[in-house]
Amino acid sequence: MLVKENRRKGKALIINDIADRILRGVETVQDGVNEALFEPVIRLGVTGLSRAGKTVFITSLVANLLDRGRMPQLGGSAAITAAYLQPQPDDTVARFDYEAHLAALTAPDPHWPQSTRAVSELRLSFKVQPTGLLGAISGPRTVHLDIVDYPGEWLLDLGLMDKSYADWSVQALADAQARDEGAAFLEALGCVDAGAPHSEPDAKALAEPFTAYLNAARAAGYSDCTPGRFLLPGEMAGSPVLTFAPLPEGSAPRGSLRREFERRFEAYKREVVRPFFRDHFAKIDRQIVLVDALGAIHAGPKAVEDLRRTMADILSAFRPGRVGRLFALLGQKKVERILFAATKADHIHHSQHARLTAIMEALVREARDRADYSGAATSAMSIAALRATVEETRDHGGQTLDLVRGRVADGQGGSKQAAFYAGELPQDPAHILAPARQGATAWLGDEYGVMQFLPAQMTLRPHEGPPHIRLDRAAEFLIGDKL
Repeated sequence: MLVKENRRKGKALIINDIADRILRGVETVQDGVNEALFEPVIRLGVTGLSRAGKTVFITSLVANLLDRGRMPQLGGSAAITAAYLQPQPDDTVARFDYEAHLAALTAPDPHWPQSTRAVSELRLSFKVQPTGLLGAISGPRTVHLDIVDYPGEWLLDLGLMDKSYADWSVQALADAQARDEGAAFLEALGCVDAGAPHSEPDAKALAEPFTAYLNAARAAGYSDCTPGRFLLPGEMAGSPVLTFAPLPEGSAPRGSLRREFERRFEAYKREVVRPFFRDHFAKIDRQIVLVDALGAIHAGPKAVEDLRRTMADILSAFRPGRVGRLFALLGQKKVERILFAATKADHIHHSQHARLTAIMEALVREARDRADYSGAATSAMSIAALRATVEETRDHGGQTLDLVRGRVADGQGGSKQAAFYAGELPQDPAHILAPARQGATAWLGDEYGVMQFLPAQMTLRPHEGPPHIRLDRAAEFLIGDKL
């Protein structure tokens, strides 16, 4: 009787699962038809690696799309008759707290808002008046922009889907051995017998120093620090799915620590990575990847090479290309446009912006080639979503220096004005990338600095958003064709 009851329950679960998939398929088709024929929806994914400025980018982008006085390069802005925020369509995802973040940036004593910790969304809707004969007949139409904000660390996790535990361990251990921050974890690894029976104290004795190493590596400027949820665990902190670490090759008898870590790695992909891809990432059709290239250059050649490899790996997570109208009606999405943006362009003089853009293009060359081959439109540029500095020129020791000046912390809870010269970026990006690829540990004869500027105090005039550098060009590439 018990066997029959279990079979009955199993059949019921299978039937319920099939019914749920059919229902989701019908809803997807309905949404696709509505978006394609009536009110187009642009789903813009915004991500970036640590300290790239995702929150500031979204806040400034929304403010400048609501008040478009500083967006002359957004070609479709002339057709926008109204722009307004609306409730987001997904009731289960946190709303991006635009108002609080804008208040932080425009306060009398402005400060940077809190960084991205989880997925959030915001819907910005436009009333657009088509031009020509069609516009006279149809009248204004509505275009929705759904901005999806998610941590860059989670994007890197998508690359784990095609890796086995053994493959991931080989790469993770090689990275730990090449980074000074991995020393404590490697020491702990030498004290554990991975082939011995699994015990939770042994698992924690490796997972904790491994997590500490990932956090230290990220703070040191490295980009590839997977698994990403180890850095942003949220409600999963302390769970078995976040309690594993890479192990060297060896025997894996049943019940051993290595076998258990392999099982947890697969559970991480199944229970953490795959739901994120299914529920959020797979629905994106435009994407911007924000990169703190200046921070990587400041951190040194190892960080630059790590960033280059990371940019190449990121494209494996996308499904770049164009989707035909029929597939669009069925709700199938592909990323049609991808922008790689070097942020914090306001930290260097405008005379060096072209050099920063060239370095960014070289960093993502391999990634862009993959996407271009698949039919996606890609671009690279240098931007500052919120301009925090002004420029000035000074004579120093008989040399003319192009500087930037802005607010910095004074160490006593206040701020002061400081002028800064970051160093001169090379005209040829190979002078940066070649030493990085060759394993250099420091730049020869050059020093590249980074200043941690605070937001500038500002008073926004009517119909103008916050000051920026090339945010309008970024918006034009990402959504201009839809307006």
